[in-house]
Amino acid sequence: MSEPIKKFTTNIPFWKPRVTPVVLGQSTDEQLEAMKVTPSNTGVSEYVLVLAHDPKTLKERTPLFNGIMYSQGGLSRAETEMSAVAASVFNRCIYCTAVHANRYNELTKDELVMGTVLAEGGVDTLNPRQTTIMNFATKLSKCPSEAEQGDMRGLIAEGLSMEEILDLVLSASLFGWANRLMHTLGDPMPREV
Repeated sequence: MSEPIKKFTTNIPFWKPRVTPVVLGQSTDEQLEAMKVTPSNTGVSEYVLVLAHDPKTLKERTPLFNGIMYSQGGLSRAETEMSAVAASVFNRCIYCTAVHANRYNELTKDELVMGTVLAEGGVDTLNPRQTTIMNFATKLSKCPSEAEQGDMRGLIAEGLSMEEILDLVLSASLFGWANRLMHTLGDPMPREV
């Protein structure tokens, strides 16, 4: 039997729930309705099937997730993914780190940034804007009250608009919560070959 993955990767693992997922063919109308707003067009994931045990919450959670991660304006899609990676690395969420580092790589066609972040666990070799974004998202994940005016001035100095800063706060905060939920409900496992 495989053990959960403990090292960061850009290869998306299988997420194995500890809670028995809802069986799609046996779902209630309310569960089916809540699952219609999933962010992926690749099917309903095990994670969503676990969350479907509470369809009222899932129906609110998914549009919030979609609005933060896929909205127009604000941070670029790549920088939104970078923020999710920063929070996920700090929170040691192997699954979320892999998903969002992989998406960052796809969007930018550049594996160097995430390779550096995951291999070194640091951001010292990134450009100043990337470093500032990663450090701020990490700080919000570590202890939100430690984010101060100096951090905001640093973001503004790197050219982030207020709309971009709001997106950064929202995505880092979302993953501060989502990582902890994933940790509780399941484990990242190697994909069977």
